[in-house]
Amino acid sequence: MTTHNRKAGRPRDNNIDVRQKLIEHARELFTSVPYDKVSNRQIANQAGVNIAMIHYYFGNKEGLFETVIRETINPMKERIHMMIKDSSQKNFLDIMRTYYREMFKIPQFPRLVFQIMHMDTSDTQRKLLEKVFADISQPMQMVMFDKLVNSNILKPDVEPELCKVSYFSLMAFPFIAPPGLLSLHGIELSEDFLNRLLEHNIKLMTDGMLQPKNLQD
Repeated sequence: MTTHNRKAGRPRDNNIDVRQKLIEHARELFTSVPYDKVSNRQIANQAGVNIAMIHYYFGNKEGLFETVIRETINPMKERIHMMIKDSSQKNFLDIMRTYYREMFKIPQFPRLVFQIMHMDTSDTQRKLLEKVFADISQPMQMVMFDKLVNSNILKPDVEPELCKVSYFSLMAFPFIAPPGLLSLHGIELSEDFLNRLLEHNIKLMTDGMLQPKNLQD
């Protein structure tokens, strides 16, 4: 994460909740308002804290945005590292389970990522997002290729690269699909629907591209 030089002493209104309040309210604003329209003062007012706290904890708006991205994807990052340490079918599927659970809390976040990745590579948001994602891209490559193949988790007659595309598609589509398209098909991203979809997707993977558990040993 970006580090910043901090002056000695803390602002008076500091408490253990301030940093988290800023992250949560910044996330709400960044996922609903264009980045360049969000100001530090607006974030601080939403969080009900002194604007100086943004500088204290994050340095500036860019530092806060980077932190929002990092903390949002951190649960998935932890699952990926667990998969690398113990390449089991359960740990592989738990990455998707964790993603669905976390994104249900903030369903606008995947859409924000989708929008940012369509921006020019020189855009501030794109640079910050790629900086954060670089921390998980290499581990994810290990999970989706070397680990899955070497641990006998994937079926021998499937292509790992195509499995990777299918896996990400199953994870991302419900959250980045146009709302009008979902509505057209009578789909509402409720907790019950997402839970059923998750188990359905897991069954698709276990039947289609993953080895039966007794063959993985």
